[in-house]
Amino acid sequence: MNDLTLTTPMSLLSPAFGAGMALSLSLIMAIGPQNAHVLRMGLQRQHLWLTVAVCAVADVALIALGVLGLARLGGLSDRLEGALVGAGVLFLLVYGTQAARRCWRPAGATPAPAGAPARPVTRRQAAAAALAFSWLNPHAWLDTAVLLGGASLAWGTPGNRVFGAGAAMGALLWFTGLGLLVLWLGRRIQSVAVWRAVDGLVALMMWGTALTLAAGLFAA
Repeated sequence: MNDLTLTTPMSLLSPAFGAGMALSLSLIMAIGPQNAHVLRMGLQRQHLWLTVAVCAVADVALIALGVLGLARLGGLSDRLEGALVGAGVLFLLVYGTQAARRCWRPAGATPAPAGAPARPVTRRQAAAAALAFSWLNPHAWLDTAVLLGGASLAWGTPGNRVFGAGAAMGALLWFTGLGLLVLWLGRRIQSVAVWRAVDGLVALMMWGTALTLAAGLFAA
């Protein structure tokens, strides 16, 4: 009977559900590589809703992993965490460099028309990029899976599952809202200067995150 708690309307009004949603939103709202990627894909008008859906589902999967088991195991092993951080640093450095090149428009490059994407992206590439930003970002694992998973333990059973459902709902609401906001902005931004500013912001965000992760890795 306890498992039915998640399916009742009252579970949506429970303190555990609200706490899970609030903590999830507070963690995801911080502008990071994942949100910056959604921003760029939306402004380029390339597979925005596919990107939103993949990011949301990926975060929900991490939340489920944390609530259902990772937190009880004590988090990630040091070796696995180090490998994850290293892969994330490399990925963010490469992507940041690509964004910086688009920002500065190297000599010989043909500027794209205002509001047009610099390079077409297939659905498979868009989905793969969204997964990479979701699962190759160590902060996503440590904050979404470990922190949310650990916080869910305070609610016992089945309260931890209600907490996890609230956290998952927070992720779904955030990415849906972000997609709508970017869609609205994309219809109004037609300046090449704005595109270069976005790419510059993305590059700085990726490099800053990579350096922070690398510093933590070597300090450990």
